[in-house]
Amino acid sequence: MKKKKVNLSDLKPGSEKQHNHKDHHNHEHSNSSSLKTYIPAIASFIMLIIGIGLDYFDVAFFKDWIRIIWYSVAYFPVGLPVVKEGWNSIKKGDVFTEFFLMSIATIGAFIIGEYPEGVAVMLFYAIGELFQSAAVSRAKGNIKALLDVRPNEALVYRNNDYKSVNPETVEIGEKVKVRVGEKIPLDGILLSEKGSFNTAALTGESKPDTITKGEKVFAGSINLVGVIEIKTTKEFKDSSIARILDMVQNATARKSKTELFIRKFARVYTPIVVFLAIAVTFLPYFFVDDYVFRDWLYRALIFLVISCPCALVISIPLGYFGGLGAASKNGILFKGASFLEAMTKINILVMDKTGTVTKGVFKIKDIKAINWEEKEFMKYLMAMEEQSTHPIAKAILEYKADGKDFQASEVSEIAGKGLKGNVNGKPVLVGNKTLMTANNIEVSKEIDTIVESIVLVAIDNAFAGYVVIADELKEDAKETITALHKVGIKKIMMLSGDKDSITQKVASELNIEEAKGGLLPEDKLNEVEKLKQNSENKIAFIGDGINDAPVLAASDVGIAMGGLGSDVAIETADVIIQTDQPSKVVKAIQIGRSTRKIVWQNIGLAFGVKVIVLILGAGGLATMWEAVFADVGVALLAILNAVRLQKMKWRVN
Repeated sequence: MKKKKVNLSDLKPGSEKQHNHKDHHNHEHSNSSSLKTYIPAIASFIMLIIGIGLDYFDVAFFKDWIRIIWYSVAYFPVGLPVVKEGWNSIKKGDVFTEFFLMSIATIGAFIIGEYPEGVAVMLFYAIGELFQSAAVSRAKGNIKALLDVRPNEALVYRNNDYKSVNPETVEIGEKVKVRVGEKIPLDGILLSEKGSFNTAALTGESKPDTITKGEKVFAGSINLVGVIEIKTTKEFKDSSIARILDMVQNATARKSKTELFIRKFARVYTPIVVFLAIAVTFLPYFFVDDYVFRDWLYRALIFLVISCPCALVISIPLGYFGGLGAASKNGILFKGASFLEAMTKINILVMDKTGTVTKGVFKIKDIKAINWEEKEFMKYLMAMEEQSTHPIAKAILEYKADGKDFQASEVSEIAGKGLKGNVNGKPVLVGNKTLMTANNIEVSKEIDTIVESIVLVAIDNAFAGYVVIADELKEDAKETITALHKVGIKKIMMLSGDKDSITQKVASELNIEEAKGGLLPEDKLNEVEKLKQNSENKIAFIGDGINDAPVLAASDVGIAMGGLGSDVAIETADVIIQTDQPSKVVKAIQIGRSTRKIVWQNIGLAFGVKVIVLILGAGGLATMWEAVFADVGVALLAILNAVRLQKMKWRVN
C-alpha cells in the first residue's frame, strides 16, 4: 500500500501541504524551498541542546515535570507528524511501518525517563526526512507550464473589426487573423493564398510546412511568413494542442509508482525488531533466576530505541544527494532521487529525431553542379533565394560566396513549386521536380533516390544541378548509440514526426535497429504503450518538443533536451539534459549505477553497525546514547562515501 511521507510542517496552523501521488513516491510541498520546512527540526534541535545543557549543569529548576514538559515540547514538532502517520497506517491495516517503529521506540524512551534520547532519535529521523524531501522536491507531475504553451489570444473578426479574445470563446466558423511569429490559436482551414508554418512542436517535422488556401492548419503551429487568415473548424477544447495537454495528464496518471528501499525494508525490519523486543521482555523469565519484569522491559525499550533505522534513513538520501550533485556537474538534472534509481533499470531507449540526435537547423548537405563551377552555380541560386523568406532559402544564403554582381529580376513565386525569374539576363528556375517538369526541364534520375529536402536549379533552360538541404546530426550522436549498447541497452528505437524516409535514413546512419517516421503525438504514445505491455521492458524516452510531452510522461524515465527543448517537454520530463548532448544519456545511466553502488554501501554500513549495537543493547552492554552516537558516526561515514561521487569521472566511449 502506498504510504505518504511525513511533512514536518503538519503541526503549523494554516500550513499548506500538497501530496502528489502521480510520481515515483514523490512529494511536492508548497513551501519546501522556504525556511518553514526546517522550522520544526530547528526548534526541536535548539530545545534539545538547551535541555541537555541544563541537564549537564544540573540546574535546580530543571527537574521533574518541568523537565518532562520541556522535552515533550521539543519532541512534538518532529514527533507528532510521525506518530500521526503511524496511527493512520494502523487504521488502514498497515501496522509495521517505520512510523510505528519510530513512535513506540521514542515514546518508550520517554516511558523509561530517557527524554533527551527520545527527542534525539526522532530529530535524526526528521533530518533524514528533510534530506529526502530536498532530493525529490520537484515532482515531475506538475504540468502548469503547459498552460504557457497554449495560445492565449485570438484575433477574431467580429462586427467588421478584429478583436483580441480568449481562444476558448471562439466558435466554429469564425475568421481569425494570425500575425508573423504567432501561434495558430485553433484548428482551422487557411483562407489566405498560402502560409509557411513551424509545426515541430506538434509533429516533430523539422522542415517548415507550406500550406495553400483551403488546407488544414493546426493549433500550436507558428506562422512564419506574412499575416494570414484562417476559418476555425474546431473549438479550442478539441484542438490539436488541447489533445496533447490531455494526453500528458492521462499519461502522467498512468505512470508506474515505486517505493523507496526504506519503505520495503521497514515492512520486514520493523516486525522483526518489535517481536525481538517482546522476546527480550518475556523470554528471560524462563531462563533467569532473578527475573525482574521492569528491568527487562527497560532493556527491551532500549533495544527498540537502538533499533530505529535512523542511519539508514539518512544514509540513503545522502547517497542520492551525491549522485544528484555529480549529475548536475555533468549537465544532467534529475528531478528526483527515484529517477537516478530508475535510470539503472532502463533496457529500452526510445528517441525522437529532430532536436534530439539532430541539431534541428537546416544546413547545406550536398551541392551538385552540372556543367557549372560550384561557386558560379551557387551565385545564380543565391540571387534567386534572396527574394524568398523561406527557411530553406536562409540555409542556402549561408553559403560563402560573393554574389554582388549577380542580380535577380522579375522573380515570381509559383505556389507549391518554387521560384521563376532572371539572373543577369538568363532565365532561372529554382524549386522542385514539378516545377522542372512543367517547364520541360529534364532532371537527373539520381534525385529520386534523395530523401532529404532538395532544391533543383535550371539555368538558361537547362538543368544546372541541385542542392540537398538537411538537418545536421549532432557531433556525439553516433558515439551515443554505440555507448548505449555497451552499457546494456538492449533495444534503441527512433520515433519521429518527420518524414519516414528521412527518419529511416538518419536511423541507418546511426545504426539504430528500428525507426518509424510520420508519427503524430498519439502515435508515439501508442508505440511506447505497446512496449510497456511487456513488464520486463523498462523504457526511457528522450525528446525535445511539445509533441514529445505525452510519451515523456508515459515512459518509465522521460528525458528532455534542456537547451533547445520546449518548456512543456522540460516540465514533463524526469531528467533534463542541459547541454543538449545525447551522449549525456549514457552518463546519466553511469551516474545512476555509481550512485546505486554507493547507496548499497551505505545501507550495508548502516545495517552492519546497527546489528552490532542491537546485539550489545540486548545484552545490556549499550545505552541509547551509544546507539545515537553510532548512528551519527554511520551518517558521517555515509556523507564521506557519498562525497566520492562528486570526484568520480565517467567516460562515454
